[in-house]
Amino acid sequence: MNNSPLSGLYDLFLETPVEVRIGALHLAKPLLLWINDGLMAIFFLLIGLEVKREILDGQLSSISEIALPGIAAVGGMAIPALFYVLLNLSNPDALNGWAIPAATDIAFALGIMALLGSRVPVSLKLFLLTLAIIDDLGAIVIIAVFYSGDLSVASLIGAAVAIAALVVMNFMGVRRIAAYIIVGVILWICVLKSGVHATLAGVILAFAIPLRTAEGEPCPLRELEHTLHPWIAFAIMPVFAFANAGVSLAGMSFRTLFEPIPIGVALGLFLGKQIGVFGFAKVGVKLGLAKLPGDLNWRSIYGASILCGIGFTMSLFISTLAFTGDNAEYGIDARLGILAGSFLSAIIGYLVLKYSLPEPPDHDI
Repeated sequence: MNNSPLSGLYDLFLETPVEVRIGALHLAKPLLLWINDGLMAIFFLLIGLEVKREILDGQLSSISEIALPGIAAVGGMAIPALFYVLLNLSNPDALNGWAIPAATDIAFALGIMALLGSRVPVSLKLFLLTLAIIDDLGAIVIIAVFYSGDLSVASLIGAAVAIAALVVMNFMGVRRIAAYIIVGVILWICVLKSGVHATLAGVILAFAIPLRTAEGEPCPLRELEHTLHPWIAFAIMPVFAFANAGVSLAGMSFRTLFEPIPIGVALGLFLGKQIGVFGFAKVGVKLGLAKLPGDLNWRSIYGASILCGIGFTMSLFISTLAFTGDNAEYGIDARLGILAGSFLSAIIGYLVLKYSLPEPPDHDI
């Protein structure tokens, strides 16, 4: 779209002002920011629900189960960021994008792995899933600490009151999802006005929604997670990608990809991720800090580590936070690097796993 005759309409569409006014409350933003601050808050709500469920009842509930993917996730965030920083040391403004290659798109990575069907061991899927969840937690912390603006005390107090209300509702055993959503919207508005990035309201709301209920009662967390999945996959993510992945090729040449920002992002995702994930996992096992599951080998771990370089959604989102105002043009360079690094990671990761995993046994009829 951004390289077609409709590119002007594309930009005009994303810059369309959208306003909501209720009494003295007035929110006015271009459509692009409603997508990035509003729809992505729902995306982070789903991430928060998945993280809470995994912490209480899943792969994050046991130290022994999270040791290997946890150690690998640390390397998978640190080494890509180091790649980017080393390639952009000469430009202080560009350094603000250091976290862009540190992210992993859990949906795309698992989707590529799913193409191999029954050849993929369950333990390898769980390794990638757990690693990506921990990676998402790291991204949430990074956004909260490094990509929040000037803080408004009044709005932070309002957010604190909304959080307190959510906690009280949880302890009182409130099970109606609608009640949490209403308070969650108030929380989102307060966080939006506070200077802390609004998407974090989705994570906070997720942790307040009950998982464990009396026997026979429906689980609010699982119900909401089940409801959100198709909306995230088929509506919110495509809309976000449509609004943020557009890269104008006007005036670009092949050499553009090798400028510091795009090459820093691309190499961070493609090389930094696999070196960080695989290298830290290997060292963790050698030091006795973690164990390699019996049905896995290092070739399959290496293939999964390459897939971790598919940053796409999360990397695109962080790039919109890293480069704003006078540095907004850097975001275009970053998107080019994200697309290149993610594409390479998807193709090479798939091929490595395809030729590393055993063929499924033939079944005679």
